[in-house]
Amino acid sequence: MDLLRLGVRKFHSTPSCNHIIKMSRLRVVDNSAIGKEAMAEGRPPKVIHVYTKTGVGTIGDKVLMAIKGEKKKGILVGVKKHQPANIPKFDTNNVVLIDDSGTPLGTRIHAPVPHLLRTILKERTIAKKCDYSKLIAIAPRFV
Repeated sequence: MDLLRLGVRKFHSTPSCNHIIKMSRLRVVDNSAIGKEAMAEGRPPKVIHVYTKTGVGTIGDKVLMAIKGEKKKGILVGVKKHQPANIPKFDTNNVVLIDDSGTPLGTRIHAPVPHLLRTILKERTIAKKCDYSKLIAIAPRFV
C-alpha cells in the first residue's frame, strides 16, 4: 500500500544540521574531570562561539563552549559535516578541552583523531603562539 494514501507522511520538516555553529552540542572525548562529569550527566557542552571568520567550525578549529555552567575552550577533533576527499567524516562532533595556552585539560583522548589535524595544528602553533603539540602527543590513534 502507498503510505501517502493512508495519510501517513514520513519526512522531517527541518533538515539536520551537521555544521558546528552556535548552540551545537559536542561530545568531549578527553579524560578531563569536567568533561567526564558533563557527559556522565547527559548534559554535553554547547558551543557559544566559533573562532573562524564564517562562524562554522571544521576539524582543528577552536570553539568556546558552555560546560557545567563554565566557559571552556576546545579544539574540534571530529565533525559530522561532509568533508572533502581524504578527510574522515565522524558520527559525532568531538572536542578536546584546552586552556588558554593551548594545552589540553585531560591526559588522554578516547577517540581517533584525523591525521590532517597534525598539519593544521602545527601551522596554528606558529601563527597563534599557542602550544598545540601536547594535544597531538596525547592522541592514541590517527585515522
